[in-house]
Amino acid sequence: MNNDFEGEGTAMRNSVTDTLQRPLRDLRLSVTDRCNFRCRYCMPEEIFGPDYPFLSSEHILSFDEMERLTKLFASLGVEKVRITGGEPLLRKNLTALIERLAVIDGIRDIAITTNGSLLKKQASALKQAGLHRVTVSLDSLDEERFSSLNGNRSSVKRVLEGIEAAADAGLQVKINMVVQKGKNDQDIIPMARYFKEKQHILRFIEYMDVGNTNGWRMDEVSSKQEILSTIGQVMPIEPLSPNYTGEVATRFRYLDDGQEIGVISSVTDSFCSACSRARVSAEGKLYTCLFAADGFDLRNQLRSEKSDQELLDILSSIWNHRKDRYSDERRDGKTAGSKVEMSHIGG
Repeated sequence: MNNDFEGEGTAMRNSVTDTLQRPLRDLRLSVTDRCNFRCRYCMPEEIFGPDYPFLSSEHILSFDEMERLTKLFASLGVEKVRITGGEPLLRKNLTALIERLAVIDGIRDIAITTNGSLLKKQASALKQAGLHRVTVSLDSLDEERFSSLNGNRSSVKRVLEGIEAAADAGLQVKINMVVQKGKNDQDIIPMARYFKEKQHILRFIEYMDVGNTNGWRMDEVSSKQEILSTIGQVMPIEPLSPNYTGEVATRFRYLDDGQEIGVISSVTDSFCSACSRARVSAEGKLYTCLFAADGFDLRNQLRSEKSDQELLDILSSIWNHRKDRYSDERRDGKTAGSKVEMSHIGG
């Protein structure tokens, strides 16, 4: 496969914006729709059971196709790539893909989101391949509660070992905790204290209505303000400025040591106005919003005889016509219909 652009180079980079003047800066690239966890808010076991029709290998994008797509996105302004799943560390030879993405002109940051269960053995190789950052999902430090939340698929100890292995390998580490009222909100302070001591950035995520299978209810959402109030009563904090325009987490720091925490609040305090993220599922569908119902089929376009320029025109047109602002519309009571499952396109 010839992945070279006609006249490839920095001159080919041409930023695009959508109907709300939001640029395209971030690519979330799913490498598998499979996961070894069965978290209630993402892949409940009664639905994603032994007979669930996961994608077959011929329907999943190859590394050649992912590399070509990433080059195309980079030429349109993408600077950051986050590898997602399912659980991305289940994808065989993932380091080979990272090595390819790391040398693409314009890509300055490569990250991965993982449940951490397979991270201990792979952390060093991921770093050597060119990975910069890792975000680990961990919703409780209590073994019994954590096991219940993930479908009895792993232990806290195993995930914590993966986190430390990633840090020891030189990767920047962040931890994401999805907070559900009545499920694990009692773990906010223990999680905050633990990762404050470990000096890893912890980000609390409001429980979101992603997909159609998690039985989401608004009364199970621990809001940004509730989370901050809970922490602030025990460990005083103050706000920090964003690192960059469009950052999803609102940043804070503890007054006593300056250690950072964050809150991702797409339910009660949305950030649609600055969203610069495109998402490509494992089978090559482009979604312009985490809560989108439909994706644009890129796999058939990649497997056709279309040139890079023709594909660039398709991608540009899709982004130019983008008008998604789901979280804003949810706030205004205007949302309805089905949505793509989070396990299909990552978080």
